[in-house]
Amino acid sequence: MNQHNTTDPSQNPEHFTGHVRLSKPKTVAAGIPAVLSSAKHLLQEMDVIRGMKALLQLNQKHGFDCPGCAWPDPDDDRSAIAEYCENGVKAIAEEATSKKLDASFFAKNSVAELAALTDYEIGKKGRVAQPVYLAPGATHYQPISWDDAFQKIAQHLNALASPDEAIFYTSGRTSNEAAFLYQLFVREYGTNNLPDCSNMCHESSGVALSDALGIGKGSVTLDDLHKAEVIIILGQNPGTNHPRMLTALQKAKANGATIISVNPLPETGLMNFLNPQTVKGIFNIKAHLTDLFLQVKINGDMALLQAIALLLLEEEDRHPGTVFDHGFINSNTSGYTEYINHIRLLQLETLADACGISLEQIRQAASMLMHKKKIVACWAMGLTQHKNAVDTIKEVVNLLLLKGSIGKEGAGTCPVRGHSNVQGDRTMGIYEKPSEALLNKIQTVYGFNPPREHGYDTVDAIRAMRDGRAGVFFAMGGNFLSATPDTPVTAQALRNCALTVQVSTKLNRSHLIHGREAIILPTLGRSDMDIQQGQKQFVTCENSMGVIQMSKGNLPPVSQHLLSEPVIVCRLAIATLGERSKVNWHHYMQHYDYIREDIEKVIPGFNNYNTRVRHPGGFYLPNNAREGRFNTTTGKANFNVAHVTVQQLAADEYMMMTIRSHDQFNTTIYGLDDRYRGVYQERRVILMNGRDMQSTGLKANDVVDLINNFEGVERIVHKFLVVEYSIPEKCTATYFPEANALVPLNSVADKSNTPTSKMVIIKIRKSSEL
Repeated sequence: MNQHNTTDPSQNPEHFTGHVRLSKPKTVAAGIPAVLSSAKHLLQEMDVIRGMKALLQLNQKHGFDCPGCAWPDPDDDRSAIAEYCENGVKAIAEEATSKKLDASFFAKNSVAELAALTDYEIGKKGRVAQPVYLAPGATHYQPISWDDAFQKIAQHLNALASPDEAIFYTSGRTSNEAAFLYQLFVREYGTNNLPDCSNMCHESSGVALSDALGIGKGSVTLDDLHKAEVIIILGQNPGTNHPRMLTALQKAKANGATIISVNPLPETGLMNFLNPQTVKGIFNIKAHLTDLFLQVKINGDMALLQAIALLLLEEEDRHPGTVFDHGFINSNTSGYTEYINHIRLLQLETLADACGISLEQIRQAASMLMHKKKIVACWAMGLTQHKNAVDTIKEVVNLLLLKGSIGKEGAGTCPVRGHSNVQGDRTMGIYEKPSEALLNKIQTVYGFNPPREHGYDTVDAIRAMRDGRAGVFFAMGGNFLSATPDTPVTAQALRNCALTVQVSTKLNRSHLIHGREAIILPTLGRSDMDIQQGQKQFVTCENSMGVIQMSKGNLPPVSQHLLSEPVIVCRLAIATLGERSKVNWHHYMQHYDYIREDIEKVIPGFNNYNTRVRHPGGFYLPNNAREGRFNTTTGKANFNVAHVTVQQLAADEYMMMTIRSHDQFNTTIYGLDDRYRGVYQERRVILMNGRDMQSTGLKANDVVDLINNFEGVERIVHKFLVVEYSIPEKCTATYFPEANALVPLNSVADKSNTPTSKMVIIKIRKSSEL
């Protein structure tokens, strides 16, 4: 059996402290502790004046969009102040820090020395203050001028045998304007190799929703959530990952909504909420959120949904026309008969065993939905990162279709995006499988014929670099190495490149695991003032519910050597394409209104872009599912038939899912405490069921190694502490990215190619046994 080298500095087990402080998990989210935590993080990174200046404009209608999650701002009742959450403040503290890394920092610190640090320590160093270059065989980054950096990148790109040997990655922080220019440059250069962070998170949602409803995004507005009768939250932890969602859930509860939460872990934010912006929250009067918590097994969601559908069908058979919306079904859907015939063949007891939920609780869930029509289903990575993710999300849609809960007020689909503009990037054309309509528009507007062959997504990009089929990697934001699966494989793939380029605000691990040459291009953040030709500029973003809004930074940049992402793309295009380009890149750098004028010509739904986006709060994009139209192959919303598969585990095997701590956002580690789960000062932990620990002879704080065997390759991560936690038997949880090395590159979701980071089979051994 092959074995990966997991001593790679991308995840050094020497970072393990061997000590973890545990407390009982919190029973309520937010409140005064969140306020104090926010203040602590902010004051560690900047002075009070700079910090307050940033917060007063964060998520305001004439301010800047939070660089954290994509949860929408209220349309009509936005707070005059404090329209942000604890993790939003942490994100601003990270981005707007006064700490900066100049030439002297890179002269003092070698790449090897920096790579030996933890991701937390790397991120706390500060903002990259000027472009730097790592020469072949060099040990230290050195300053490079912007002109020389662009020329060096252009030389590498133009020396490739084919444009398809270059990979252009995008993170969710990138603005609409930068994303549009980026995909335009990449396609004029000659490739569709545009992997992005969506490939690793909500790609399964996009595929499922496109097939079922004809649009790859959610159908609800924030107001729909407030007006829902029932809200189902599946595989999502809003208290940590989307904290402002708790305010929306609190409002929905006040309006009479019932909330059903489905998750392998009893996440604090799903249970109770102290809103620090209310008198009740200040006086410790909590809002109870979840009415029914279903602690499903990892990947038991499809079985649970089909069990609920079966119970609804039985009641519909007893009382025809009282449970299902047949008017909606007959007029708007396809495949109902096949789906119902499939459900009739299922056994409730078998489904209950597969999902790990008692029959009593399943019946309780079904009764909550039985006679309700205004139902919103929310989900995140807990559904999307499984092999059967696409079919599971279609099962969510099946349930909504039975109830007629699509295209009406207070009802619909709500995939909750985890990064501030990941949806906007896709809308702007950041996609390795572009539609013919988009490519035809580009050809019409600009006069060049963009490539038609599909490019590499994230998994395929790693394979291409690993196998020598790609030699230049360019990342527009993000921390590619720490975000991706099979960490040692991804590390070697990056090292195989002739050149790796990172457009970044702060130092991260992807700067330290690099190609033969490497360049860091420092860019403005959301909170930074962006002035071009003496005029203040703004960019735009799209939130989780399809609202396009402006974002205008208000802080002086920490360095005069930073460029905005739109300018970086334009200058890269000019250097690379030269006279052969048909795009007026110089024009776009003069004022961002010119970019938006051309977005309007290419991307549907952006008519009168510059006028409408200046309206306070922005505007909604068209959404056919919200409007009750379904642009599918059948012209209707499609039911889907899928079969529950139960993962067979050996006696010494467990299912592992990777999760975030409360002190992180994606790959950015804010601190070492997971306050809500009661895990402090150590991230190399594995959460286990107490009965599993007893049966295998493990005790709390035992040091273990975790092993995955997949396709003949053994993957090992060393030195994790065992923590007893409330999680179903045979299920475990570890933090991302510490356990990413266990996620096989070739273990992906059907149809979406998303890594199965929530469905990894592992064995657990005491470290002394190896």
